[in-house]
Amino acid sequence: MKKYVCSIIMTALCAATAVAQTTIAGGEPYETHGLIKSMPVFYQQLKDSLSRVQEKSMEEGVTRERILATMQMAPPAPKDYSYEVLAEEQREGYKAQKIAFNINKWERVLAYLLVPDTKAPDRPAILLLHDHGAHFTIGKEKMVKPFGVDSLTLADADDWVRKCYDGVYVGDELAKRGYVVLSTDALFWGDRKPPLNLNSLITPFNSPVSRGTETQGETSLKALNGKMYESQQALASNMMQMGTSWGAWITWDDIRSAAFLAHLPMVNPERVGCLGFSMGSYRSWMLAALSDDIKASASICWMNDTEHLMTVENNQNKGGSAYSMLIPGIRNVADYPQVASLAAPKPSLFFNGMRDKLFPVEGVKASYEVMRKAWAEQGAADKLTTKLWDEKHYFNKEMQQEVILFFEKELGISN
Repeated sequence: MKKYVCSIIMTALCAATAVAQTTIAGGEPYETHGLIKSMPVFYQQLKDSLSRVQEKSMEEGVTRERILATMQMAPPAPKDYSYEVLAEEQREGYKAQKIAFNINKWERVLAYLLVPDTKAPDRPAILLLHDHGAHFTIGKEKMVKPFGVDSLTLADADDWVRKCYDGVYVGDELAKRGYVVLSTDALFWGDRKPPLNLNSLITPFNSPVSRGTETQGETSLKALNGKMYESQQALASNMMQMGTSWGAWITWDDIRSAAFLAHLPMVNPERVGCLGFSMGSYRSWMLAALSDDIKASASICWMNDTEHLMTVENNQNKGGSAYSMLIPGIRNVADYPQVASLAAPKPSLFFNGMRDKLFPVEGVKASYEVMRKAWAEQGAADKLTTKLWDEKHYFNKEMQQEVILFFEKELGISN
């Protein structure tokens, strides 16, 4: 006879979720379900095991080489960048250029390059790394005001900047202040998205968008981005089959983009920084840790540790978007704050929001503590800025102004 017993509770975060167990007379209980939501029932044991692996790894020493090894199958570097300007628009104090360059041996990509009018030959420069947002129709256009595009793309960018960046095109703001700015599309965004005909959308939404209403164009864009959302998993699985990962590829592209920016004739290679929000924040601290071309970095609203992210309720574990920021095996070497700490003693800034539902505050605090220790051990405690804002997942104007002051201090401005 089978005897059914009560289920066990896994953690406080999933206290409402029970895992049924069955016992055969005279035997040990066995699970009748293998998952809690999308997590395996043994996820807590896996976390504990991962912690032990990471502790051993930390004893052996976390190095850039070990992190790069987890990224596998690096795209071959380009023979040359073959940089060309395709279009140009004069703006107040700077030129906006649509350019093309070889990001690796296999791909030539489009980008926006903002060049201040000043004739100084050693300008500081910043690589801007766009967010994810489950919004793929634009990428670099989230950071730099687009030109020479259809009205739908322009309205899409304007609306996104209002939603996430307090109405500011961060790239244009930096260019006004004398920085050379580069922004490219991560694979799957903007000009590197799947082939789609945006002009087939029925009615572009008006700009500015009227709050509380949706036009046909807005609805069509939401449907389009929703359809692309599902395609992320297919891209990620295909790249895994080919011995690499989508997340690693994005990081490699950022490394190549930083090298390209640092070698531009108008840029001082000792004054190059990077900045990103959300997924762009993850990209920013990863890049600072892995590239010598980056001398200072600012990372807004993406920092935490495995302990607080690997739970049944966290957004990172729902699949889909997470693939763009996951590199298999990297957490067998180190947790996120330890990887970010490879950037020490470079000047680095981290902001997070206390009302950001994506990144538990306790995990942010724990990660900040790990990083503070790393910078202090290198005698560079004053080069690390960490701050929690009374803010949601958002890059507001006040935060932007503090980031600008940070870059002015660490990279300076050419006159």
